[in-house]
Amino acid sequence: MRASSVPVQGQRHRRSSATAGRPHRSALRLAWRALVWAVLMVLVLVLIAGVLLPRVAGGTPYAVLTGSMQPSYPPGTLVVVKPVAIEEIAVGDVITYQLASGEAAVVTHRVVSVGSSLGGSGERVLRTQGDTNNVADAEPVREVQIRGRLWYAVPHLGHVTTWVSGPTREVVTSAAAAALLVYAVWKFRLAALERRSSRDQGGPDT
Repeated sequence: MRASSVPVQGQRHRRSSATAGRPHRSALRLAWRALVWAVLMVLVLVLIAGVLLPRVAGGTPYAVLTGSMQPSYPPGTLVVVKPVAIEEIAVGDVITYQLASGEAAVVTHRVVSVGSSLGGSGERVLRTQGDTNNVADAEPVREVQIRGRLWYAVPHLGHVTTWVSGPTREVVTSAAAAALLVYAVWKFRLAALERRSSRDQGGPDT
């Protein structure tokens, strides 16, 4: 008896219909995966730029709160400064300094002149000014007030540091680093399982 070919054709038709949507779903999965990895990389870079790199290199991050340094450093900019001797600071450098020695309040302004203090002591002092201000700051800056010279700045990241500060920042930073590490490991594991599943399903039809 000759076998009928109709069931075979029907099976091929169903298989073709089932696989027709695979390229579209695969493209969506790839796009979603690329988006997730892009977000993950941005978070990692934010963590490195705002917390890890300053800590390792001896820098200190500060958030710009006012518009006195626009357009270069608008409010919300994260500026990271590193300690430097006053003799190494020149006109045009941006520094962060205490309004008064020992106080927490700081200002980030540009150095517009270098001179010596009055009174014959010969102490080196700096005159600073905000980029958008019409006049220089009223008081000269002494070395004891200087927290550091600008190392690098990251737009918008300063908003994050204003939301969390002090011990809370340490907890949030540690939790974020742990979460990113766990998430990255999970995504690598998931990608490996998907590749293995794709290879298993890609065998020759029988």
